[in-house]
Amino acid sequence: MALPSRAEALALVREFTQSEALVRHMLAVEAAMRAYARKLGEDEELWGLTGLLHDFDYERWPNPQLDATGHPFPGVAILRERGYPEPMLTAILGHAQYSGVPRETPLARTLFAVDELCGFITAVAYVRPERLKAMEPRSVKKKLKDKAFAAKVSREDIRQGIGELGVPEDEHIALCIAAMQSIAPELGF
Repeated sequence: MALPSRAEALALVREFTQSEALVRHMLAVEAAMRAYARKLGEDEELWGLTGLLHDFDYERWPNPQLDATGHPFPGVAILRERGYPEPMLTAILGHAQYSGVPRETPLARTLFAVDELCGFITAVAYVRPERLKAMEPRSVKKKLKDKAFAAKVSREDIRQGIGELGVPEDEHIALCIAAMQSIAPELGF
């Protein structure tokens, strides 16, 4: 079966997500996933749509870790029903540590590695007068050391994601920043 279009995926995001901040997060993760797909010679549509859809069910079923009725399990069931490919579904399940689904593919490892970092970069951008413009990895790394800043963002997940991906920290952060800069207006910057 052919991969659904980006327009279909974005319509699904909009159907399930009211929060513009959450939509922007999914757009940021999509941009980072597409950038990694280009860098690694992977299927940019598959990778991009995986990033775009990874949290589409979060608002409706936000009770992670409680049982399989919370994010991302309902979303994956919906995507499976609509014919989305299994590698995408496995990656989406794997981005949630508590799912128990191992991240065995580059797609799954990359989604996990960019998810929390994109959220953190967004937080950093909000406190900078120039927002995303001219942001460098050192600015992000400095804020990562401040445990009070964006305290809900898991620094451990960011570190683990970079480790699983096997890329230098500065390179990973720079790629995510550049990807987000490329769609800054869509992200509200």
